Amino acid sequence: MTAAQVRISGSAGSWYGASGVADLRSGRKVRPDDRFRVGSVTKVFVATVVLQLVAEGRVDLDTPIQHYLPDALPASYAPVTVEQLLNHTSGLPAEVGWPDMSTPEAVFEHRFDRWTREQRLATLPPGPMKFEPGERQEYRGINYVLAALLVEKVTGRHFGEAIGARLLRPLGLRHTSVPVDDPGIRGPHVHGYLEMSDGTLRDITAFDPSASFGQGEMISTTGDLTRFITALFSGRLLPPRLLDRMFTLPEGVRMTDGSPARYSTGLQTATVNGVTFWGKTGERYGYAGGMFAMRDQQRRLVYAFNPTHRDDTQTEMTLRIADAATRAPGAAG
Repeated sequence: MTAAQVRISGSAGSWYGASGVADLRSGRKVRPDDRFRVGSVTKVFVATVVLQLVAEGRVDLDTPIQHYLPDALPASYAPVTVEQLLNHTSGLPAEVGWPDMSTPEAVFEHRFDRWTREQRLATLPPGPMKFEPGERQEYRGINYVLAALLVEKVTGRHFGEAIGARLLRPLGLRHTSVPVDDPGIRGPHVHGYLEMSDGTLRDITAFDPSASFGQGEMISTTGDLTRFITALFSGRLLPPRLLDRMFTLPEGVRMTDGSPARYSTGLQTATVNGVTFWGKTGERYGYAGGMFAMRDQQRRLVYAFNPTHRDDTQTEMTLRIADAATRAPGAAG
Protein backbone atom coordinates (compact mmCIF):
# COMPACT_ATOMS: atom_id res chain seq x y z
CA MET A 1 0.00 0.00 0.00
CA THR A 2 1.14 3.58 -0.58
CA ALA A 3 -1.50 5.28 1.59
CA ALA A 4 -4.49 4.60 3.83
CA GLN A 5 -7.09 6.62 5.71
CA VAL A 6 -9.89 5.62 8.07
CA ARG A 7 -12.78 7.70 9.40
CA ILE A 8 -15.00 6.37 12.19
CA SER A 9 -18.04 8.26 13.44
CA GLY A 10 -21.40 7.68 15.08
CA SER A 11 -22.96 7.80 18.51
CA ALA A 12 -20.15 5.61 19.88
CA GLY A 13 -17.53 8.26 19.06
CA SER A 14 -15.35 9.52 16.24
CA TRP A 15 -11.78 9.13 15.01
CA TYR A 16 -9.76 9.86 11.86
CA GLY A 17 -6.33 8.58 10.94
CA ALA A 18 -4.14 8.48 7.85
CA SER A 19 -0.84 6.94 6.85
CA GLY A 20 1.43 7.01 3.82
CA VAL A 21 1.70 9.63 1.11
CA ALA A 22 -0.73 11.06 -1.41
CA ASP A 23 2.02 11.52 -4.00
CA LEU A 24 5.22 9.48 -4.12
CA ARG A 25 7.04 12.17 -6.13
CA SER A 26 6.48 15.02 -3.70
CA GLY A 27 6.11 12.92 -0.56
CA ARG A 28 3.00 14.89 0.44
CA LYS A 29 1.11 13.29 3.30
CA VAL A 30 -2.53 12.29 2.96
CA ARG A 31 -5.02 14.96 4.02
CA PRO A 32 -8.65 14.42 5.15
CA ASP A 33 -10.04 16.30 2.13
CA ASP A 34 -8.06 14.30 -0.45
CA ARG A 35 -10.23 12.78 -3.14
CA PHE A 36 -9.94 9.17 -4.31
CA ARG A 37 -11.71 6.74 -6.63
CA VAL A 38 -14.50 4.96 -4.74
CA GLY A 39 -15.12 2.13 -7.25
CA SER A 40 -18.27 0.15 -6.57
CA VAL A 41 -19.41 2.43 -3.76
CA THR A 42 -20.88 4.21 -6.81
CA LYS A 43 -23.59 1.55 -6.84
CA VAL A 44 -25.12 2.84 -3.59
CA PHE A 45 -25.62 6.27 -5.17
CA VAL A 46 -27.20 4.71 -8.26
CA ALA A 47 -29.48 2.47 -6.19
CA THR A 48 -30.59 5.42 -4.06
CA VAL A 49 -31.62 7.41 -7.14
CA VAL A 50 -33.50 4.39 -8.56
CA LEU A 51 -35.36 4.01 -5.26
CA GLN A 52 -36.19 7.72 -5.27
CA LEU A 53 -37.75 7.22 -8.70
CA VAL A 54 -39.71 4.30 -7.25
CA ALA A 55 -40.95 6.59 -4.46
CA GLU A 56 -42.09 9.07 -7.12
CA GLY A 57 -44.03 6.36 -8.97
CA ARG A 58 -41.82 6.59 -12.05
CA VAL A 59 -40.20 3.16 -11.65
CA ASP A 60 -41.62 -0.12 -10.34
CA LEU A 61 -39.23 -2.57 -8.65
CA ASP A 62 -41.22 -5.59 -9.86
CA THR A 63 -41.32 -4.52 -13.52
CA PRO A 64 -38.78 -6.13 -15.88
CA ILE A 65 -35.95 -3.89 -17.03
CA GLN A 66 -36.87 -4.99 -20.57
CA HIS A 67 -40.03 -2.86 -20.21
CA TYR A 68 -37.98 0.29 -19.66
CA LEU A 69 -35.02 -0.63 -21.90
CA PRO A 70 -36.50 -2.91 -24.59
CA ASP A 71 -33.30 -3.14 -26.65
CA ALA A 72 -30.75 -3.45 -23.84
CA LEU A 73 -30.76 -7.24 -23.33
CA PRO A 74 -30.77 -10.15 -25.79
CA ALA A 75 -34.27 -11.28 -26.72
CA SER A 76 -33.53 -14.80 -25.39
CA TYR A 77 -33.16 -13.54 -21.79
CA ALA A 78 -35.90 -14.16 -19.25
CA PRO A 79 -37.54 -11.06 -17.71
CA VAL A 80 -35.28 -9.42 -15.11
CA THR A 81 -36.95 -7.07 -12.66
CA VAL A 82 -35.45 -3.78 -11.53
CA GLU A 83 -35.04 -5.12 -7.99
CA GLN A 84 -33.23 -8.21 -9.28
CA LEU A 85 -30.68 -5.88 -10.84
CA LEU A 86 -30.22 -3.94 -7.62
CA ASN A 87 -29.82 -7.04 -5.42
CA HIS A 88 -27.74 -9.06 -7.91
CA THR A 89 -30.22 -11.89 -8.42
CA SER A 90 -30.60 -11.13 -12.16
CA GLY A 91 -28.90 -14.29 -13.44
CA LEU A 92 -27.13 -12.33 -16.18
CA PRO A 93 -24.25 -14.39 -17.61
CA ALA A 94 -20.56 -13.51 -17.50
CA GLU A 95 -19.57 -10.80 -19.94
CA VAL A 96 -17.32 -11.45 -22.93
CA GLY A 97 -15.14 -9.35 -25.21
CA TRP A 98 -13.02 -7.59 -22.60
CA PRO A 99 -9.34 -6.99 -23.46
CA ASP A 100 -6.80 -9.15 -21.67
CA MET A 101 -5.67 -7.17 -18.61
CA SER A 102 -3.97 -10.00 -16.77
CA THR A 103 -0.67 -8.12 -16.42
CA PRO A 104 0.00 -4.63 -15.05
CA GLU A 105 1.53 -3.69 -18.39
CA ALA A 106 -1.74 -4.60 -20.14
CA VAL A 107 -3.67 -2.49 -17.64
CA PHE A 108 -1.60 0.53 -18.65
CA GLU A 109 -1.99 -0.28 -22.33
CA HIS A 110 -5.78 -0.22 -22.03
CA ARG A 111 -6.27 2.40 -19.31
CA PHE A 112 -7.58 5.01 -21.75
CA ASP A 113 -9.85 2.69 -23.75
CA ARG A 114 -13.18 4.37 -24.42
CA TRP A 115 -16.36 2.31 -24.07
CA THR A 116 -19.74 3.40 -25.41
CA ARG A 117 -22.95 2.28 -23.76
CA GLU A 118 -23.63 0.05 -26.76
CA GLN A 119 -20.22 -1.61 -26.41
CA ARG A 120 -20.80 -2.25 -22.71
CA LEU A 121 -24.16 -3.91 -23.40
CA ALA A 122 -22.61 -5.91 -26.23
CA THR A 123 -20.39 -7.72 -23.70
CA LEU A 124 -23.48 -9.72 -22.68
CA PRO A 125 -23.56 -12.95 -24.72
CA PRO A 126 -26.82 -14.11 -26.39
CA GLY A 127 -27.30 -16.76 -23.70
CA PRO A 128 -27.85 -18.82 -21.75
CA MET A 129 -28.44 -16.95 -18.52
CA LYS A 130 -26.41 -18.03 -15.49
CA PHE A 131 -29.55 -18.97 -13.55
CA GLU A 132 -33.24 -18.17 -13.50
CA PRO A 133 -33.71 -14.57 -12.28
CA GLY A 134 -34.43 -14.48 -8.55
CA GLU A 135 -33.19 -18.02 -7.82
CA ARG A 136 -29.65 -17.22 -6.70
CA GLN A 137 -27.35 -14.28 -6.08
CA GLU A 138 -24.14 -13.40 -7.89
CA TYR A 139 -22.44 -10.02 -7.87
CA ARG A 140 -22.46 -8.52 -11.37
CA GLY A 141 -21.35 -5.01 -12.31
CA ILE A 142 -23.46 -5.09 -15.47
CA ASN A 143 -26.57 -5.02 -13.25
CA TYR A 144 -25.74 -1.42 -12.36
CA VAL A 145 -24.87 -0.47 -15.93
CA LEU A 146 -28.52 -1.27 -16.64
CA ALA A 147 -29.68 0.53 -13.48
CA ALA A 148 -27.82 3.68 -14.55
CA LEU A 149 -29.33 3.43 -18.03
CA LEU A 150 -32.73 3.14 -16.38
CA VAL A 151 -32.08 6.39 -14.49
CA GLU A 152 -31.15 8.07 -17.76
CA LYS A 153 -34.22 6.75 -19.56
CA VAL A 154 -36.64 7.89 -16.85
CA THR A 155 -35.05 11.25 -15.99
CA GLY A 156 -33.88 12.21 -19.46
CA ARG A 157 -30.43 13.20 -18.19
CA HIS A 158 -27.04 11.58 -17.65
CA PHE A 159 -27.18 9.43 -14.52
CA GLY A 160 -24.32 11.49 -13.06
CA GLU A 161 -26.38 14.65 -13.45
CA ALA A 162 -29.27 12.93 -11.70
CA ILE A 163 -26.97 11.95 -8.81
CA GLY A 164 -25.67 15.51 -8.63
CA ALA A 165 -29.14 17.08 -8.58
CA ARG A 166 -30.70 14.58 -6.18
CA LEU A 167 -27.84 13.70 -3.82
CA LEU A 168 -24.59 15.63 -4.17
CA ARG A 169 -25.83 19.21 -4.20
CA PRO A 170 -28.65 18.81 -1.64
CA LEU A 171 -26.24 17.14 0.80
CA GLY A 172 -23.37 19.55 0.13
CA LEU A 173 -21.04 16.81 -1.11
CA ARG A 174 -18.70 19.29 -2.79
CA HIS A 175 -15.79 16.85 -3.11
CA THR A 176 -17.81 14.08 -4.76
CA SER A 177 -18.28 13.76 -8.51
CA VAL A 178 -19.17 11.51 -11.43
CA PRO A 179 -16.32 12.18 -13.87
CA VAL A 180 -18.21 11.16 -17.07
CA ASP A 181 -15.45 11.73 -19.67
CA ASP A 182 -12.62 13.03 -17.47
CA PRO A 183 -9.85 10.44 -16.86
CA GLY A 184 -8.22 12.49 -14.11
CA ILE A 185 -9.18 13.54 -10.58
CA ARG A 186 -9.84 17.24 -10.09
CA GLY A 187 -8.71 18.94 -6.89
CA PRO A 188 -6.42 17.58 -4.15
CA HIS A 189 -6.30 13.80 -4.37
CA VAL A 190 -4.44 10.64 -3.48
CA HIS A 191 -2.52 9.07 -6.35
CA GLY A 192 -2.93 5.41 -7.18
CA TYR A 193 0.02 3.22 -8.19
CA LEU A 194 0.46 -0.18 -9.79
CA GLU A 195 3.54 -2.37 -9.49
CA MET A 196 4.94 -3.50 -12.83
CA SER A 197 6.42 -6.92 -13.54
CA ASP A 198 9.91 -5.53 -12.93
CA GLY A 199 8.95 -4.25 -9.48
CA THR A 200 8.72 -0.55 -10.35
CA LEU A 201 5.64 1.52 -9.46
CA ARG A 202 3.73 3.48 -12.09
CA ASP A 203 1.10 6.13 -11.46
CA ILE A 204 -2.33 4.74 -12.44
CA THR A 205 -4.38 7.72 -11.18
CA ALA A 206 -5.60 8.72 -14.66
CA PHE A 207 -8.01 6.12 -16.04
CA ASP A 208 -10.87 6.41 -18.53
CA PRO A 209 -14.08 5.95 -16.49
CA SER A 210 -16.31 4.67 -19.31
CA ALA A 211 -15.64 0.96 -18.69
CA SER A 212 -17.09 1.45 -15.19
CA PHE A 213 -20.20 3.31 -16.34
CA GLY A 214 -22.88 3.24 -13.65
CA GLN A 215 -21.02 0.80 -11.44
CA GLY A 216 -17.68 2.21 -10.34
CA GLU A 217 -16.47 5.57 -11.64
CA MET A 218 -17.27 8.04 -8.85
CA ILE A 219 -14.74 10.10 -6.88
CA SER A 220 -15.19 11.23 -3.27
CA THR A 221 -13.61 11.74 0.16
CA THR A 222 -14.02 9.98 3.50
CA GLY A 223 -15.86 13.03 4.83
CA ASP A 224 -18.35 13.18 1.95
CA LEU A 225 -19.05 9.45 2.09
CA THR A 226 -19.68 9.72 5.83
CA ARG A 227 -22.14 12.55 5.22
CA PHE A 228 -23.90 10.58 2.49
CA ILE A 229 -24.36 7.34 4.45
CA THR A 230 -25.49 9.35 7.49
CA ALA A 231 -28.21 11.04 5.43
CA LEU A 232 -29.22 7.76 3.79
CA PHE A 233 -29.52 5.75 7.00
CA SER A 234 -31.25 8.65 8.77
CA GLY A 235 -34.12 8.51 6.29
CA ARG A 236 -33.43 11.85 4.65
CA LEU A 237 -33.24 10.41 1.13
CA LEU A 238 -35.87 7.65 1.00
CA PRO A 239 -39.26 6.90 2.59
CA PRO A 240 -39.17 4.18 5.30
CA ARG A 241 -40.68 1.40 3.14
CA LEU A 242 -37.94 1.76 0.53
CA LEU A 243 -35.13 2.35 2.99
CA ASP A 244 -36.16 -0.93 4.63
CA ARG A 245 -35.54 -2.68 1.29
CA MET A 246 -31.90 -1.63 1.52
CA PHE A 247 -31.64 -3.60 4.78
CA THR A 248 -33.50 -6.67 3.54
CA LEU A 249 -31.74 -9.64 1.94
CA PRO A 250 -33.67 -11.61 -0.71
CA GLU A 251 -35.61 -14.36 1.04
CA GLY A 252 -34.66 -17.98 0.37
CA VAL A 253 -31.74 -17.05 -1.87
CA ARG A 254 -28.09 -18.03 -1.54
CA MET A 255 -24.95 -17.02 -3.42
CA THR A 256 -23.93 -19.26 -6.31
CA ASP A 257 -21.20 -20.79 -4.12
CA GLY A 258 -23.81 -21.81 -1.54
CA SER A 259 -22.96 -19.14 1.03
CA PRO A 260 -25.72 -16.91 2.48
CA ALA A 261 -26.95 -13.98 0.41
CA ARG A 262 -25.16 -10.76 1.34
CA TYR A 263 -26.54 -8.17 -1.09
CA SER A 264 -29.76 -6.29 -0.45
CA THR A 265 -31.48 -3.77 -2.71
CA GLY A 266 -28.45 -1.50 -3.07
CA LEU A 267 -26.19 -2.49 -0.17
CA GLN A 268 -24.09 -5.38 1.06
CA THR A 269 -23.83 -6.61 4.63
CA ALA A 270 -21.00 -8.00 6.74
CA THR A 271 -20.63 -8.91 10.40
CA VAL A 272 -17.26 -8.45 12.09
CA ASN A 273 -16.63 -9.14 15.79
CA GLY A 274 -20.39 -9.35 16.29
CA VAL A 275 -21.00 -5.94 14.71
CA THR A 276 -23.27 -5.97 11.63
CA PHE A 277 -22.53 -3.32 9.04
CA TRP A 278 -24.40 -2.32 5.88
CA GLY A 279 -22.75 -0.47 3.02
CA LYS A 280 -20.45 -1.19 0.09
CA THR A 281 -16.85 -1.91 -0.78
CA GLY A 282 -15.22 -0.61 -3.94
CA GLU A 283 -12.01 -0.77 -5.92
CA ARG A 284 -10.26 0.51 -9.01
CA TYR A 285 -6.65 -0.04 -10.04
CA GLY A 286 -4.58 1.69 -7.35
CA TYR A 287 -7.61 2.32 -5.13
CA ALA A 288 -9.76 0.37 -2.66
CA GLY A 289 -12.11 1.30 0.14
CA GLY A 290 -15.54 1.04 1.66
CA MET A 291 -18.47 2.90 3.21
CA PHE A 292 -20.36 1.13 6.01
CA ALA A 293 -22.51 1.80 9.06
CA MET A 294 -24.56 -0.05 11.63
CA ARG A 295 -28.22 0.51 10.88
CA ASP A 296 -28.67 2.47 14.12
CA GLN A 297 -25.51 4.43 13.23
CA GLN A 298 -23.84 3.72 16.53
CA ARG A 299 -20.77 3.23 14.39
CA ARG A 300 -19.97 4.38 10.85
CA LEU A 301 -16.81 3.32 9.03
CA VAL A 302 -15.40 4.85 5.85
CA TYR A 303 -11.94 3.87 4.70
CA ALA A 304 -9.72 4.13 1.64
CA PHE A 305 -6.31 2.73 0.83
CA ASN A 306 -4.05 2.49 -2.20
CA PRO A 307 -2.91 -1.03 -3.07
CA THR A 308 -0.13 -1.55 -5.60
CA HIS A 309 -1.45 -5.04 -6.47
CA ARG A 310 -4.94 -6.26 -7.29
CA ASP A 311 -4.93 -9.48 -5.28
CA ASP A 312 -5.84 -10.99 -1.90
CA THR A 313 -3.85 -8.34 -0.02
CA GLN A 314 -6.78 -5.95 -0.58
CA THR A 315 -9.10 -8.31 1.29
CA GLU A 316 -6.52 -8.72 4.04
CA MET A 317 -6.24 -4.96 4.45
CA THR A 318 -10.02 -4.54 4.53
CA LEU A 319 -10.34 -7.21 7.22
CA ARG A 320 -7.62 -5.58 9.31
CA ILE A 321 -9.41 -2.24 9.18
CA ALA A 322 -12.79 -3.81 9.98
CA ASP A 323 -11.30 -5.75 12.89
CA ALA A 324 -9.63 -2.66 14.34
CA ALA A 325 -12.85 -0.66 14.00
CA THR A 326 -15.00 -3.25 15.76
CA ARG A 327 -12.74 -4.93 18.29
CA ALA A 328 -13.80 -4.50 21.90
CA PRO A 329 -11.53 -2.21 23.97
CA GLY A 330 -8.62 -4.15 25.41
CA ALA A 331 -9.07 -7.12 23.05
CA ALA A 332 -5.90 -8.59 21.58
CA GLY A 333 -5.03 -7.41 18.07
